[in-house]
Amino acid sequence: MAVKIRLQRKGKKHKAFYHIVVADARAPRDGRFIEKIGSYNPLTIPATIEIDTGKANDWLMKGAQPTDTVRAMLRFKGVLYKKHLLRGVQKGVLTEEAATKLYEELVAQKEAKFAARKAITLAAKAVAAAKVAGLDSSSAPKKRVPKVEVAEAVAETEETPVEVVTAEAPAAPAVEETVETPAETPAAEETVEAPADASSEEK
Repeated sequence: MAVKIRLQRKGKKHKAFYHIVVADARAPRDGRFIEKIGSYNPLTIPATIEIDTGKANDWLMKGAQPTDTVRAMLRFKGVLYKKHLLRGVQKGVLTEEAATKLYEELVAQKEAKFAARKAITLAAKAVAAAKVAGLDSSSAPKKRVPKVEVAEAVAETEETPVEVVTAEAPAAPAVEETVETPAETPAAEETVEAPADASSEEK
């Protein structure tokens, strides 16, 4: 009897989670299984993988073949590495204590990496929640300074003599002058257009 370690789909449409099961290779995907050895939830960030490593290792040593997806999960959890070390113990290359020590070091490294990734995810969620709530100072709307008025005021001060500016000392008249300047320009344009219209009427 060929035995597979594979995923069994559970949950609703678009909200799937999976049981990791040991099943006969001829059984349907969601059909009968021999033993449930874990679960996998891809909807959480990062994805949650819970595997009974002892049972998984037992079945691997008996010859059960994991599917590609489950093989990746077993590699991530260190089960395949444990199988590799136990094969070394059987052949006499390693002692059982050395194999256990190597396996525990690997598991500690992987758990530290996973905890760091989870902390980054939680920090990103907190930043996103703060932006939505409007508490983030960097996302606050900034006051816009009208650059056009400042440029016109600078141009006007260059045109007028310095003595006149010091005599007018208050800044308020300068603002009034900038408002008056655009009104004067359309009048000049109208006078320029009037002779052109007269010349076209003469023809």
